[in-house]
Amino acid sequence: MGTSARSIDRVLQVGPLKPSLADTLAARYDALVLPEEDAAREAFLAEHADAVTTVVTSGRTGVDAALMSALPRLGAVINFGVGYDTTDVEAAELRGVGVSNTPDVLTDCVADTAVGLLIDTMRQFSASDRYVRAGRWTAEGSYPLTRQVSNTRVGIIGLGRIGGAIAKRLSAFGCTINYHNRRRVPDSPYRYVDTPVELARDVDVLVIAAAGGSATSKLVDAAVLDALGAQGYLINIARGSVVDEQALVSALREGRLAGAGLDVFAAEPQVPAELFEMDNVVLLPHVGSATVQTRAAMEALTLRNLDEFLSTGQLVTPVVQPAARV
Repeated sequence: MGTSARSIDRVLQVGPLKPSLADTLAARYDALVLPEEDAAREAFLAEHADAVTTVVTSGRTGVDAALMSALPRLGAVINFGVGYDTTDVEAAELRGVGVSNTPDVLTDCVADTAVGLLIDTMRQFSASDRYVRAGRWTAEGSYPLTRQVSNTRVGIIGLGRIGGAIAKRLSAFGCTINYHNRRRVPDSPYRYVDTPVELARDVDVLVIAAAGGSATSKLVDAAVLDALGAQGYLINIARGSVVDEQALVSALREGRLAGAGLDVFAAEPQVPAELFEMDNVVLLPHVGSATVQTRAAMEALTLRNLDEFLSTGQLVTPVVQPAARV
């Protein structure tokens, strides 16, 4: 917008954000920041709740139904990130609250991360690096053989923007691509499989690119992992909630899964300690979209959504379009 938001229509930051975005919200929009402590939050809402029309948050924090109900004039939740499962979309729809995210601008980087994580997991490059650094190459000889990436059978759960970009990249490696989705993708060149268990049974590597939320909670469970089997690999760049994490740890510990590459976890930033000692597991701190270029593009799209809502009551990239303002 270039000017501060009016005091009677306040913007509220919920949860930590990219520093430059938080600075812009404060300087350009005179944004309020919701306290994290319960007592301070209660006092804050008592003073400011009636003025808040817009929330800016991230996929790691979100806005639940309780916070929405505490903000009677809330019109939109502007989400920095493509994932919005931490925001109660059903509650938003019932209240006429719009929800936006930042699709497309992070597709390439997340897809790149998935492919890099898959290669690292199957070829064990991170573990090989540790092997050299520990002096084991000279002491113990060559590193054990690993698995080829090219020409493998890959299953993708969630063939949306990111899943499709992953499939395109892996096709260039000569991989055979199968997928499972909520529904078939029209004109897709890849084979559709009805269930995650059937998909896992037919592939060497299972890549998770599905959206988070209640509909996909623990979609990849013990049955799926057993179908993937002792020669199979799991790659997750979606949401930790999509995988039954305890079942995954058990499968890896007991040798019922060959390896896993994980950028996301069920209770971030907490990671199951058992995974730290496993050389067949690659652990990343949720960095799928974490490049300078992508985060700048995400920030710009977040602000475009904010400006559009403040000026017209609509959103540029809506998940849920806000109700008309009166």
